[in-house]
Amino acid sequence: MTEGPDAAPSTRHLTEPVASSEAGTRLDVWLGIRLPDLSRTRIKGLIEAGHVLVDGRRAKAAHRLKLSERVEVRLPPPLPEELAPEPIPLAIVLEDDHVLVVDKPSGMVTHPGAGRSSGTLAAAALAHAPTMAGVGGPRRPGIVHRLDKGTSGLIVLAKTAAAYDGLTAQLASRSVTRRYLCIAHGTIKASSGVIDKPIGRDEHSRVRMAVARAGRGKRAVTRFRVLERFKGVTYLECRLETGRTHQIRVHLASMGHPLLGDQTYGGRIDREFVRIPPDLVASLDGVALHATELVFAHPVTGERLTLVSPLPHRIEGILSHLRRMPG
Repeated sequence: MTEGPDAAPSTRHLTEPVASSEAGTRLDVWLGIRLPDLSRTRIKGLIEAGHVLVDGRRAKAAHRLKLSERVEVRLPPPLPEELAPEPIPLAIVLEDDHVLVVDKPSGMVTHPGAGRSSGTLAAAALAHAPTMAGVGGPRRPGIVHRLDKGTSGLIVLAKTAAAYDGLTAQLASRSVTRRYLCIAHGTIKASSGVIDKPIGRDEHSRVRMAVARAGRGKRAVTRFRVLERFKGVTYLECRLETGRTHQIRVHLASMGHPLLGDQTYGGRIDREFVRIPPDLVASLDGVALHATELVFAHPVTGERLTLVSPLPHRIEGILSHLRRMPG
C-alpha cells in the first residue's frame, strides 16, 4: 500500500490493488492482513462508516475481492479514549439521580463522530453530571439514543449503569414512545399511514442512509398522521416504532416528501409552489423536525413518564407564515 499525496498529515490514505493470490478473500480479512495494528472491530467500523472503498464504491465486510480491484482506505486519526466534559448550557426538562432528559436545540450533535469532536450534547451532559463517565461507551457517556444534528427536541440520557440497562432494554423492546412534528415538501394525500421499509447505509454515500433492497438493511417502521396541508408542504406527526439512523427523513423522502430544510435527502424538489421565504427556511438551522413527546418507564422506579416539548420558534414561525397565506 502507498500513502496518497493528498492525504492530510493526520489522516492515513492507503491504496493497493488485489493480487491474483488474494482473489476471493473477504474484504475484512484482506484488510486485517494489511493493517495488523487495527482490531477487527476497528476494521469493521471503518468499512461501515464508508472509509473503505473498492474500485471507488462502498463495499460490505463480506465482499469477496476480485483480481485487480483497487482497495482504498482512509484512516482518520484515532479519537481520544475518554470524552472531555464541556460546560455548555443545557435545557433540562427532567433530572433525578438516574436519568437526565434534555430539550436539544438544532445544530447540536448528540455525541462525537466523524467531523465533529466538540460542542456535543454528550460532552455538555458529562460536565453537568460527571458521574455519567463510564455509563455506556467512553465517547458516548449516558447516550442511549440520539437525535440528528439538525433535529431538535427531547432526548433521554442515563446517569447510572442501572438506568442505562433499563432504557436500552425499553428501546430494544419498542416500549418507548417517540412522537415527532415535522414539515414535509409536497401534499401528502393520505390522512395517516405506516411506512414499513428497511433502512441501511447508502451504497454510494458515506453520509446518507437509504431504503434498502429486499433482504438488506434493518426493518424500520414509521407511523404518520397529517395535521395540516398547505400549498406545497404538509405538516404532520410521526411516531417511531423503530429507531434507525435518519429514519423519518429517509422514509418521507422515499415517498417523494423530504423534510423542509433537508439538504441530504431533499433531492430535486419542485419548490415552485412552496411559498416560504428563503430566510425562514434558513432560520431552521437544520431540518423541520422536532422530537415533541417522549414516553418511557423510569428505569429504576418503573413510573411511566410523559414529557412534552413545545414546537420551537424555528418551525412555528414557518407554520404561522403559512397559516397567514391565502389558500
